[in-house]
Amino acid sequence: MPALASHRKPRTRVRTTTPAVGLTTAALASVTLLSTQSATAAPAEPKPSIEEVQKKVDALYRQAGTATQQYNKAKSASAEQRSKVDALLEAAAKRADKLNETRRELGSYAAAQYRTGAIAPTATFFLADDPQSYFDQDQLMARMTSQQQKAVADFRTQQKEAAAKRVEATKSLETLTESQASLRTSKQQVQTKLTEARSLLSKLTAEEKARLAELERKKEAEAKRKAEELARQQAAAKEKAEQAAKEEAAKEGTGSGTGTGGTGSGSGYASKAEKVLAFARAQIGKPYVWGATGPSSYDCSGLTQAAWREAGVDLPRTTWDQVEVGTRVATADLQPGDLVFFYDDISHVGIYKGDGMMIHAPKPGANVREESIYYMPIYGSVRPA
Repeated sequence: MPALASHRKPRTRVRTTTPAVGLTTAALASVTLLSTQSATAAPAEPKPSIEEVQKKVDALYRQAGTATQQYNKAKSASAEQRSKVDALLEAAAKRADKLNETRRELGSYAAAQYRTGAIAPTATFFLADDPQSYFDQDQLMARMTSQQQKAVADFRTQQKEAAAKRVEATKSLETLTESQASLRTSKQQVQTKLTEARSLLSKLTAEEKARLAELERKKEAEAKRKAEELARQQAAAKEKAEQAAKEEAAKEGTGSGTGTGGTGSGSGYASKAEKVLAFARAQIGKPYVWGATGPSSYDCSGLTQAAWREAGVDLPRTTWDQVEVGTRVATADLQPGDLVFFYDDISHVGIYKGDGMMIHAPKPGANVREESIYYMPIYGSVRPA
């Protein structure tokens, strides 16, 4: 008897992938990928030293100082150009009023001719925007009185002057627009440099900030030492000059002389310098604010400008222009009131007070203070008056 066929359904073989195997494969792939990335990634940059941070921050503040002078220059130019534009627009408006008045006068002549039946072509001549095309018509000019001829001549002159003023005002407005664009650019540059400097300082730990402060103290101490040396040299030079003056006076039998020349203590310059320094001392403690000219805050050239204004001397706004005013003097010959300029780009200035010290508005975050002129590299010095 044949065997009966089985009616059971054959088992379906199902391929299974265990989660563990799948995760392990993915993990291995990740590890391989990370290992490859780690092997090819650039090494992290080493953290800068405190000395490097100090140099970088100083450089950023100096760059901000340069941008501040650019801002001051653009602001001054913008204000000057605005005044010029306003004056030109006012002049153009007056020219237009005068032109319209003359036009009305010509219109009255045309109306009079109309009443007498002589409207054409004379009326056309009077009412034309450009009477020049009619001006050379002898038969027409013969009909006009001398008063009418003068009115036409005035009209032509006023037309030209009004047009010239409009062109000048338009060009001046274009220059103003350029100055304002430069002003915005300089302002952005200042803000960018200051933000970068603050960002660097904010990343320092308390210990690093203490080390940075110690570096600043050493820098100040060295600058003060140089100032004291200059003070000794200047005192010796003054004593020598006074002694020579006494000896010269004794030879001539004119008594003992104590003057030191045209810029001595009794000179007009010394009198002005006293006013300058009195003003500057009164500003000590007020904050540095870039672009500020007082009375509550100053930038470096804003302070020097305001101080010398007290002595009746008008200095230009920027360090770059102030350095061109007056007489150049050597560091060894500095006298109170002289202006001392710093850095190769002449981006900072202070007022010499004597003994190697100055009064200046240092930088953002600092107040007007006394400091050694050797705190920064000296560019040169001038005597403004």
